[in-house]
Amino acid sequence: MQKVSKGKSAEVSKRAERTKSFIVFDIYERAYHMRREGRNPILLSVGEPDFHTPQPIIEACRKAMTDGLTRYTHSLGIIELREAIAADYHKRYGVEIDPDNIMVCSGTSPAMLMLFAVMLEPGDNVILPNPHYPCYPNFINFIGGELNLVDVPEEDGFQYRPEDIKKHVNDRTAAIMINSPGNPTGTLMSPERMRETTEIGPPVISDEIYHGLVYDEREHSIFEFTDDAFVLNGFSKRYAMTGWRLGYLIAPEKFMWPLQKMQQNFQISVNTFSQFGAVAALTDPEVEREVRKMVDTFDKRRRYMLERLRRMGFGIATEPKGAFYVFANAKKFTKDTYKFAFELLEKAEVGVTPGMDFGPAGEGFLRFSYANSIENIEEGLDRLEKYLADIEETTTEEL
Repeated sequence: MQKVSKGKSAEVSKRAERTKSFIVFDIYERAYHMRREGRNPILLSVGEPDFHTPQPIIEACRKAMTDGLTRYTHSLGIIELREAIAADYHKRYGVEIDPDNIMVCSGTSPAMLMLFAVMLEPGDNVILPNPHYPCYPNFINFIGGELNLVDVPEEDGFQYRPEDIKKHVNDRTAAIMINSPGNPTGTLMSPERMRETTEIGPPVISDEIYHGLVYDEREHSIFEFTDDAFVLNGFSKRYAMTGWRLGYLIAPEKFMWPLQKMQQNFQISVNTFSQFGAVAALTDPEVEREVRKMVDTFDKRRRYMLERLRRMGFGIATEPKGAFYVFANAKKFTKDTYKFAFELLEKAEVGVTPGMDFGPAGEGFLRFSYANSIENIEEGLDRLEKYLADIEETTTEEL
């Protein structure tokens, strides 16, 4: 009998090996197992609203399913939703968006992956703020692009300085990425700096997922300053729809067919009935009233968390004005935020996100999320305060 060769065994690609884990989900998933063990960790780490999705959104989704709207849609998304997105941008920012320049995606993550795929050749670079949302580098590197990090100073509200961006632009710079309100910092980029950034040269990619979650000030869309831009946005944060996995990308016309081809191949189309729910999110007045209540509640939690963290000794040079995060200077307590965050989870049963997850400049900081109930925030901060007191007492005794 002829012996069959097994051939070369399968190997994990270097591209996959280089992809870093999303540490906030490492913590989230460890907390999941802790709960299965009978423990009760409180997570002040995940950026997920604790509110229920507003009822009109659920009802619109239910009606779509009942009406048999369960088949494929146009690969860019149903026209009703794209028109509602365009109308929302006109109402909020006074800008005109062609619905044909909008692609609805299963969250902003696949939108980002496809966007970088159509923008970048291997070796091209994207300018990112440092610190930044942890997934940006993984998407860029996966496509073969390179990171071009610009430090955003703590004392300047973690805002880009346009003059610093200019120093980093080179002939392989494909885009400048902005995120306002920002993750992990919760701070807003001023309209003046946004305008100056659009005048530097490379197109701007604006991650606007936290729009609608702003306190005391007003957020601005990049489209108020230029048409040569890309916008990432979605429904997860503003409408408490994280599990719906629904986002969208707005892009210049010449990019739409390449993006559409990728969508056709990689996703075909987005979940049909969830798109009808999203139409209700943008058009039903009751939803807007519910969102305002959520924002008011977030603001109360924000103020409480800021006061407690400062009292414990964390440094907060600039108060967050949007999203639901406090990026607190923890250098007084640790030189290794990764190790410290997991110690807090295991020993104090409090989940926070280590600053090093957000880039080199994030080391020495911890990100706290107030997208949790005030009762859980109070309990979590009580546990944190006790833990800090215990380790201080232990250190004093050792001396």
